Amino acid sequence: MEAVNSFRDYLIPLAILIGSVVVGLGVRRYLFHYLHVWAQHTQWEFDNIIIQTLRGPFVLWVVALGLYLALKLSKLPDDLVTFLGKVLLALVVLSMTLVIANIVSALFQRAVVRGEVEAPATSLTRTFIKIGVIIVGILVLLSTWGISIAPILTAFGIGGLAVALALQDTLTNLFAGFNVSMARQIRVGDYIKLDTGQEGYVTDINWRTTSIRDFSNNLIIIPNAKLAQSIITNYHMPEKPVMVRVPVSVSYSSDPEHVERVLLEIGHQALAEIPQVEPSFAPVVRLTNLGEFSLEFLLIMRVKTFDDQFVVQHELRKRILKRFREEGIEIPFPVRTVYLKDERGVAL
Repeated sequence: MEAVNSFRDYLIPLAILIGSVVVGLGVRRYLFHYLHVWAQHTQWEFDNIIIQTLRGPFVLWVVALGLYLALKLSKLPDDLVTFLGKVLLALVVLSMTLVIANIVSALFQRAVVRGEVEAPATSLTRTFIKIGVIIVGILVLLSTWGISIAPILTAFGIGGLAVALALQDTLTNLFAGFNVSMARQIRVGDYIKLDTGQEGYVTDINWRTTSIRDFSNNLIIIPNAKLAQSIITNYHMPEKPVMVRVPVSVSYSSDPEHVERVLLEIGHQALAEIPQVEPSFAPVVRLTNLGEFSLEFLLIMRVKTFDDQFVVQHELRKRILKRFREEGIEIPFPVRTVYLKDERGVAL
């Protein structure tokens, strides 16, 4: 009889635990299905973030509740039940902290994309946000356990100095990346060129490095400390449109006024026909130099983005070549005149 009672003492908590897992999986399946359908019919994006973030930890919370009830109904010693209850509480608090951190990070990302927050949307800033929320959650957990926080903070302050000395390079890159991100002189999506020659689009700034994708679609990894010390040209600041300069050489027999007029006509025609050209900037033609064998002109236009300059230069050169042939404007070859004299100094 005692064996039967002992078996029942373990059977009931086990049944509660198994039932909580089954109920948790079933409720998650149907509840989140209907919530997802409901969220698709709303214009509010916050519900999608909540549903996506809560889907994973929901079963954990249900199982933790089932374990707690099973412990309360078990015949385990009170001290062990209290200890296991604190462990379950710690797991729930930590999971809720991670959920809140992910929600705050996602909301921050949406706000930055919409322009509601003047902050960089990089991995580094999102990591700082998550770490801040997690630290607050850990402090709350320690408080619920009745652990004094002041001695821990003091220990972290003393140990932090040793960690800072051991991880000096890592911390240098961390704070350099944070300064670069918050200064907003380099943003994700900007096209930059370093004084060392590397150039490309900034894809991300994380806690240690900055990633740049060049035109060959290769990824250039730069330590944040080196990036902060470099001389950088940002082609997207203060604005994205950039100047395009197309040099043109014509023969000295050409009329400069005629050449200027033809180049301006080509430029104005490009404004109407090439979508990459910035329409607010009128074409400019300048005679820049009297060369050794040619008159050197420069056609100046503005394109919408850094990438657009290549297709615009391509189109302009084709149009210039075709129009010059129609107008009879000669593009000369390099010419050198050599004078020969005999021993008496008479030209041959």
